[in-house]
Amino acid sequence: MLRFAFAWLILIPIAPLFAQGTAADYERANGLAGLYANKVTRDKVEPNWFAEGTKFWYANDLGKGKKEFVIVDAAKGTRTVVQEGDLPKEKAKPAAADRPAGRPRGDRSAQSPDGKWTAFLKGENVWLREKASKEEFQLSKEGTANDRYLEQFFWSPDSTRLVVHREKVGGDRRVTIVESSPRDQLQPKAQTYFYLKPGDAIPQPKPHLFDVAEKEEIPTSDELSKNPWDVSFEHWSKDSKQFHFFYNQRGHTVVRVNAIDAKTGKVASIVNEECKTFFDYSAKLHLRYLDETNELIWMSERDGWNHLYLIDSVTGKVKNPITKGNWVVRGVDRVDTEKREIWFRAMGIDETQDPYHAHFCRVKFDGTGLTRLTTGDGMHAVQYSPDGKYLIDTYSRVDLAPVSELRSASEGKLVCKLETADVESLAKVGWKAPERFTAKGRDGKTDIYGVIIRPSNFDPGKKYRVIEDIYAGPHDHFVPKRFRPHFGTAQSIAELGFVVVKIDGMGTNWRSKAFHDVAWKNIGDSGFPDRIAWIKAAAKEYDYLDLSKGVGIYGGSAGGQSTVRGMTEYPDFYTVGVADCGCHDNRMDKIWWNELWMSWPIGPHYAEQSNVTNAHKITGKLLLVVGELDRNVDPASTMQVANALIKANRDFDLLIMPSTGHGAAENPYGRRRRMDFFVRNLMGAEPRK
Repeated sequence: MLRFAFAWLILIPIAPLFAQGTAADYERANGLAGLYANKVTRDKVEPNWFAEGTKFWYANDLGKGKKEFVIVDAAKGTRTVVQEGDLPKEKAKPAAADRPAGRPRGDRSAQSPDGKWTAFLKGENVWLREKASKEEFQLSKEGTANDRYLEQFFWSPDSTRLVVHREKVGGDRRVTIVESSPRDQLQPKAQTYFYLKPGDAIPQPKPHLFDVAEKEEIPTSDELSKNPWDVSFEHWSKDSKQFHFFYNQRGHTVVRVNAIDAKTGKVASIVNEECKTFFDYSAKLHLRYLDETNELIWMSERDGWNHLYLIDSVTGKVKNPITKGNWVVRGVDRVDTEKREIWFRAMGIDETQDPYHAHFCRVKFDGTGLTRLTTGDGMHAVQYSPDGKYLIDTYSRVDLAPVSELRSASEGKLVCKLETADVESLAKVGWKAPERFTAKGRDGKTDIYGVIIRPSNFDPGKKYRVIEDIYAGPHDHFVPKRFRPHFGTAQSIAELGFVVVKIDGMGTNWRSKAFHDVAWKNIGDSGFPDRIAWIKAAAKEYDYLDLSKGVGIYGGSAGGQSTVRGMTEYPDFYTVGVADCGCHDNRMDKIWWNELWMSWPIGPHYAEQSNVTNAHKITGKLLLVVGELDRNVDPASTMQVANALIKANRDFDLLIMPSTGHGAAENPYGRRRRMDFFVRNLMGAEPRK
């Protein structure tokens, strides 16, 4: 009978079972970064240009102390391996950097261009001192402690006019945190710091125009700049006839480039953008004044995609789009005013590639001559030669090690192949690349992009619970696009016996305006309908993905907010979560980030999307993590969620990290507790056994 029973048992097809979350898994997970370190060679080119500027050399680190030296002749298109002694000693001087596309504040010099006058503040008002006589004249009289002039003086080129901002002071909200366990004393310490939150009063700068000869103010209307969030990019026209400034209205639905007539004080809008949602000034603001031709270059999403426009700075008329198409300008790198050309980065310009791949391009001011300088299927980074005639292009993907090429900076023509990274040593220790995966979003039409990260001992015949690493902030995209040997926390968690996914849903940045606008007054959406559709599509494609008992989710900061949001709004899908330092209520977090996406004034949508408001909906297993010294996100935000859960009689775990700031779950103890939480609650195993 026993022999019969044993024979019967071995004939039964047994579902694959295997231990996960064991001590060996933890040891392997924690050792991956070290195991994979220094296993990739020929992965970067750091050029040292010869003095004449047509040749450069670089060194390849081949591992185990070996190096290879390469000289490249750009003019001939040759690559030659040489001995170290053959390398030149003299280097080319770096090219002069183009003016950055940041936020120039104009000329802060107190002295007039003709040297005859010095502007200064006395008390809260503006005064002038004549250099020759040293006599002083008071220009303004309205400045007060709460509405004071700023020490920023914008002189017209002909020295006849002066613009100075007067700024109404904003709120003075302070956040107090307590360091429970300071290193230098037994007793706790309180720390208080300035921290404006959505809805608070903000500083409001407004420009004031003065006639130097008459020693008086020329009245100007603030009708086109009444409620400023920001006034910047101040600029006088070369002929001193107009003073330009960028105006961003609070709420970020209106931005303008205004011009003040220096003679009359009349204000007109040269550029007027009025959006139904938001103007993404944090990532998509580019303003370049072209003095010689009375033009400006302006970045806008007015046609539904982020592009550049050439505008007449006198009339405000759009002369022509500089770029156009169903793709976006990611940033401007260089502007050549003599050749009237722009070098810029573009995303989505190659329809055959991932739309998040950044490519480098060149185009003329009139919109003609659009030239792609990079072509390889990957995320690109370039280094220009000192004379700007060549560029070294290095591109990669999560599943493609870096490839480096030398190309012409004018036409993008391939001059010479330089390096293809060697990952043989990495493969020998069991490294496996993440998989890029694409599925349709909530509308059934839009492609949603993400990656799948598996453990190094992955077995397609086994079942794996899924965990999503989430960050859904509207300011960027977050799925990794470049190659790297170790993908941090996500890869370490996967090594315990999970499959970890990372996805960019609607509401994140660098697709169409419509894609981005999903986040407007709607951060709580977090792209979940797209994420859930993507994960279900992946599970349909790969039967080793086990969604039967729900999916895990974790994230920090805005990702912590989304983690709890996923568990309140989709409790049957996201059943286990770890939320680190979350900004759980947008009214509790920093003013700029939240008002940009959630708008101003504060409306009922803020409370409706608060994790505090919705905490009672949670039915799964939740671990809240917070650092008591978090200065990025008020730690009270996490404690208010904890309070709401207690009031709702919900079980949850809370980890408060003493003497720790933002990102508390990313220190060793926090990482281990997060791992344990998923092993215990998603696998049903005791961690590290």
